[in-house]
Amino acid sequence: MKFLKPSKAVILLQGRYAGRKAVIVKSFDDGTNDRRYGQCLVAGIAKYPKKVIRKDSAKKSAKKSRVKTFVKLVNYNHIMPTRYTIDVDLKDVVSVDVLQSRDKKVAAAKAVKFGDGSKKMISALLCFVGFRLVVRDFAVLLQDLCVS
Repeated sequence: MKFLKPSKAVILLQGRYAGRKAVIVKSFDDGTNDRRYGQCLVAGIAKYPKKVIRKDSAKKSAKKSRVKTFVKLVNYNHIMPTRYTIDVDLKDVVSVDVLQSRDKKVAAAKAVKFGDGSKKMISALLCFVGFRLVVRDFAVLLQDLCVS
């Protein structure tokens, strides 16, 4: 599909991560040998940060501020594209070969979380749905990240 291009923000509709926001890393219109349907490789947020309040301890606010990411191949029918694109290039970090083994997949998810531009991607995904974040690390990055 022409409009499902890399760096497009999408919402997953089916499966374990239904309702979660993600970014398309690579799209496969014709599918692969294993899966002969249109699909795309996405990286997204599996666990969102919770609201931090003033009376929380430092340990509790650190725990509430954690973000967990995922990497997954998803059928085109199971995603809903949004009008937003995010200026992050994850092709160097995530590829289809990563999904072959669990160790590589976990390492790639951590790379998405901690790599170059990852905070930008995470905060932009939170920004495009109007999610307000009170975490100190992301507060600076929330300005001017969403590109319509």
